[in-house]
Amino acid sequence: MCQATVYLDEEKIMEDVIWLEPTEDGVLVRSLFGEPKKVRGAIKGIDLLKHRVLLTASKKNQ
Repeated sequence: MCQATVYLDEEKIMEDVIWLEPTEDGVLVRSLFGEPKKVRGAIKGIDLLKHRVLLTASKKNQ
């Protein structure tokens, strides 16, 4: 399967992710089994080989 694990500033926040959607104030993340989660941040990188999505927190969170 092709699900990914999402990390926010090196901290794992969700596994089995099947959908990422950039929004005005962050990223909407949906997993295969759970509820969607809104993350205030931006996509830093995507590693398709390791099935990882790296997000960085927005400055509004700090």
